[in-house]
Amino acid sequence: MNHYALAIALTLASAESSRAVGFLLPNQDPEAIGRGDAFTATADNPSAIYYNPAGITQLQGAQVSLGLYGISARTSYTSPSGATAHTDANPQFVPQVYATYSFKDVPISVGLGVYVPYGLSVNWGDPSFSNVAQKGKLTYLTANPVVAWQICKMLSASAGPTINYSEAIFQNAPFFPFSSDQVHFQGSGWAPGYTFGILFQPHPMWSFGVDYRSETSLNYSGQFVQYGAAGVTTSARIHFPRTVLGGISFRPTPDWNLEFDLSWTQWSKVNEVTFQNSPFGIPISLNFDYRNSFIYDFGVTRQLGKGYYASVGYIFSQKSNPNATYDPIDPDANLHLGNFGFGHKGEHFDWALAYQFAYNGGRTVSGDTANPSADGTYKTFNNAVNASVTVKF
Repeated sequence: MNHYALAIALTLASAESSRAVGFLLPNQDPEAIGRGDAFTATADNPSAIYYNPAGITQLQGAQVSLGLYGISARTSYTSPSGATAHTDANPQFVPQVYATYSFKDVPISVGLGVYVPYGLSVNWGDPSFSNVAQKGKLTYLTANPVVAWQICKMLSASAGPTINYSEAIFQNAPFFPFSSDQVHFQGSGWAPGYTFGILFQPHPMWSFGVDYRSETSLNYSGQFVQYGAAGVTTSARIHFPRTVLGGISFRPTPDWNLEFDLSWTQWSKVNEVTFQNSPFGIPISLNFDYRNSFIYDFGVTRQLGKGYYASVGYIFSQKSNPNATYDPIDPDANLHLGNFGFGHKGEHFDWALAYQFAYNGGRTVSGDTANPSADGTYKTFNNAVNASVTVKF
């Protein structure tokens, strides 16, 4: 198969197969991040729209939250021969906006979230990966209106559609320096989806939450360009997988909240990508062997008095792409993440700050049949911060 088509396909597929390293951004609020994203069974601020929209029935009146997430992601590579390379670690920033309103006379709450569940870019900036992806960038913006119903004092349920727009940009390095043997792809698409959530609080000490996010299927349409030649319109449909999250919160006293969450993502949906109107005159289909994976979240929050609180958390994220289809544009690996948070809740104004780091001890890739030049050892260390303010009306 022509390496140009293979490189583009791998880039688009990898854009959806990353968890905490590449393009998936599960970190959508500093209060949740500080406790290791273990927030599905708590969900008591406007970011519940992302973590478990049933939780917005706990909020009073109107609330608006604005947040900004910044991350410096660095992966280093060592080849079997000892050559090295690393990704650009310049900070990248994505916004988060949530608004909720709870009616006074009926047990209904509504909300709107605008957030970036996938995104960021990876830039190796080095011809070491001469026939593998060099740069990749994914923009994925979601608008998510929700309606939540407090069925009774102990139980709330919610549902809402998602409207998703995405743009993918990819460039591979030249095979030989200063040659025209370099390719670039830029395409975009949109797709609908939906979410629903359940929050069950049978006792002040216990809370249970479930959140479901549907798969989406985006048809990326754009231009494939080989430098020195005319561009060709190319399209490929990519399936972004469904995710199911469950959480248990235990509050032994009003000052402590311990939560464990487990999420499952159906990465096996990423099994085939077909390019229509390819520059080679015929459709091209590629098969993948992505694996379903789990993420384990654990967090603790301690109330400090006068509205202040502090949190710590831990996340373990399983890798989802096997060695045979590994691509450096998606430096996926088993990850350990540490999280710390601090904030204050007031009558009309809340603020929160969080820090997160992620690392893997080193993933050795061998036997990569899709990208033989990608064999080697990859080590990751990321730093991230998140800040938000919430105004209550």
